[in-house]
Amino acid sequence: MRLHLGMRGRMIRPQRMFKQPMLAAAGTLLAVILAALPHDAAAQAGAASGFTKGRETGFAVPRYVSLKASRARMRIGPSTDYATKWIYTHRGMPLEITEEYGNWRRVRDYDGVSGWMYGSLLSGDRAALVGPWLDTPVTLHSEPSSRSRVVAKLSPKVMMGVTTCDGTWCKVSLPRNGVQGYVEQASLWGVYPGEHIE
Repeated sequence: MRLHLGMRGRMIRPQRMFKQPMLAAAGTLLAVILAALPHDAAAQAGAASGFTKGRETGFAVPRYVSLKASRARMRIGPSTDYATKWIYTHRGMPLEITEEYGNWRRVRDYDGVSGWMYGSLLSGDRAALVGPWLDTPVTLHSEPSSRSRVVAKLSPKVMMGVTTCDGTWCKVSLPRNGVQGYVEQASLWGVYPGEHIE
């Protein structure tokens, strides 16, 4: 992560988050098993009408979590018998759970890539990225107000830990840089609009 010091505070740019592609082979058995599982469309329909309860944990689905492991495989199906789709190598990265199946969770990353991860690779600790859809940096403030002091400018895809959110502002921290403050909630991927986190 590169820091640029300026008159209005620091400019913080994203660190590379490695996601390595793997070849995936699919056969007839895979097609039959996956056809029996709920698809993303069902998860999205549930999200549109409100959150549903996960069939394994009872927690809300969809929901955001973070990557607990420093190296984690995303597979094309909910078992180690399935081929690896991606390998993630950035602990703390936010992911969205869209389905549960046994000890496996279907997750989606900020690029929209979806696949299955073993539940123990994930953490309930919250994290977020500055919106990948943004073209300009967002401001990290010292208080939850746009009139408060500017602590830093955060480039799109900068990752941060999320402490609290009140529906409008989130208190966040960037431990590697020793920086913390408040960011407008609508500019983050990893928290839902209007979501309250305590």
